[in-house]
Amino acid sequence: MAEPSLHTYLFFCNAITLLLVVSPCLGLGLDTVREFLTREEDTIVFSLIERAKHPLNLPAYQDHACFGFGPSGRRRNDSFVELFVRESEEIQAKAGRYQSQEEIPFFHSRVPFTLAPPYNFTTDLYPAAASVNVNDAIWGFYFNQLLPLLAKNGDDGDYAVTAASDLACLQALSRRINYGRYVAEVRFRGDQQRYTSLISSKDKDALMELLTSEAQEDVVKRRVEKKAMVFGQDITLDGPTETGDKNTSQSSFKVVPSVVYKLYDQWVIPLTKKVEIEYLLHRLD
Repeated sequence: MAEPSLHTYLFFCNAITLLLVVSPCLGLGLDTVREFLTREEDTIVFSLIERAKHPLNLPAYQDHACFGFGPSGRRRNDSFVELFVRESEEIQAKAGRYQSQEEIPFFHSRVPFTLAPPYNFTTDLYPAAASVNVNDAIWGFYFNQLLPLLAKNGDDGDYAVTAASDLACLQALSRRINYGRYVAEVRFRGDQQRYTSLISSKDKDALMELLTSEAQEDVVKRRVEKKAMVFGQDITLDGPTETGDKNTSQSSFKVVPSVVYKLYDQWVIPLTKKVEIEYLLHRLD
């Protein structure tokens, strides 16, 4: 029997992944935004735990010239992981994943049709600003800065599962950070006069000050760190479960809690606010 092709593997892998796609928000408001962002914390922490199971597997990230030719006829030097993400997104696009405004692919491709049943997704975002995203920045910090903190050195050869874990992390982070568009839309609707004035004058500093709540950001960072402790512990039936605290060794968790804190502190929160600012600057276009 012939071995299944990469395309066959990706199809079945992504059929499962698509079951986890977040449904569009019903009735955009502060409560729905807060609920979405809080639930995405769970998704992100669990995806990081899954990726941390595997070593770095560096060969999966090295450029290779053996994957054929691109549309222009030039030989492509994509890494295995990049190829995996591209092919996965193409399949998921055919399955309708990117019909929802919450989902933004890392690699845009023209998909003439979708296999998914028709659905009338909500369009809460302002059309001229809906395409704002920071996926390039997410791709960069994930592979260059976050991944070395998540995974231990080593190579187990399980590159397909590793790439699938990377994709889950990337999509969760993209969905969470680019949801800043919805945050900005809710805030704009709540105080249109003030925001309109600042947008018209393109006062980025004043917008940033208006969007920033250091106290709330601190709550979020400490909460995701705590979730990493709770979700990342080994559960036993022989005695009470350790809930984790500052005195517990970071290495005893499946993902280092301080890394999750750093993820939100250095990348998730700042990039979300960048998305909010860019969205607002196009809100009057």
